[in-house]
Amino acid sequence: MMGYYLIAGIMFLVGMYVSNRLKSKFETYSHDPLMSGMSGKEVAEQMLLDNGIMDVKVISTPGRLTDHYNPADKTVNLSESVYASNSIAAAAVAAHECGHAVQHATGYSMLQLRSKLVPVVNISTRLSQWVIMIGLALLVAKASPIVMLVGIVLFALSTIFSLVTLPVEYDASNRALKWLESTGITVGADHDKAQDALKWAARTYVVAAISSIATLIYYIMLFTNSRSRD
Repeated sequence: MMGYYLIAGIMFLVGMYVSNRLKSKFETYSHDPLMSGMSGKEVAEQMLLDNGIMDVKVISTPGRLTDHYNPADKTVNLSESVYASNSIAAAAVAAHECGHAVQHATGYSMLQLRSKLVPVVNISTRLSQWVIMIGLALLVAKASPIVMLVGIVLFALSTIFSLVTLPVEYDASNRALKWLESTGITVGADHDKAQDALKWAARTYVVAAISSIATLIYYIMLFTNSRSRD
C-alpha cells in the first residue's frame, strides 16, 4: 500500500509540474504575436482549406485550454483566448486541433480506434473505481475474486485509451508543425516556440498514461497477492 501512495504522490507532483509548465509556456507565447497577424480562427480555417477540408467549422468555445476537435459534428472548437488571438500560442493550438480534423478526414487509424473506445471508456471510467473498491472488500473477506477482476478489466480499458491517445496527440502536433512551417506562418524562433508549446501539451498525456499504467499494475498486484495467500 505504501508503494502505491509513493508512486501516486510522485505522479501527482510530476503532473503538477508539467501542468504548470504548460500554463507558463502558453502564457508566455500568448504574448508573442505572429508576424502574419493571423488569428487562431484564421490559422485554423487556412489549414483546413489547404488540406481540402470544406465540411468542418471553426467555432469559439468558452473557457481556457478547452480547445478540441469534435468528430461527431465536425467542428474545431477554439477557446476564446485562442479563437481571436494572433499569438504564436494561438496558432499552435489552432493548427493542432486542425491536425485532428485532418486525421479524421484521412481515416487515421489510431483516431478511429480512439473514437470507437470513447463510449466504452465513458462507462468503464464511471464504474471501475466503485467495482474495484467492492472487489477489494470481497477479497479481504475471502469472498469471490470475480468482482475485483471485473474492476481491473474496466480500469484496463481506461489505460488502453490513455495509451491510444498518445500517438493521436503527437501525430496531430506533427501535422500542425509541418504545416505551420511549410506555409511560413511560423518560422525560425517563432516555430521553435510553437513546437515548445505543443511539446509540453503532449507531455500532459504522457503523464496521464504513465499514471494509469502504474495504477493498473498496483491493482493487479493487490489481486495476485491476495490470491497467493489463499
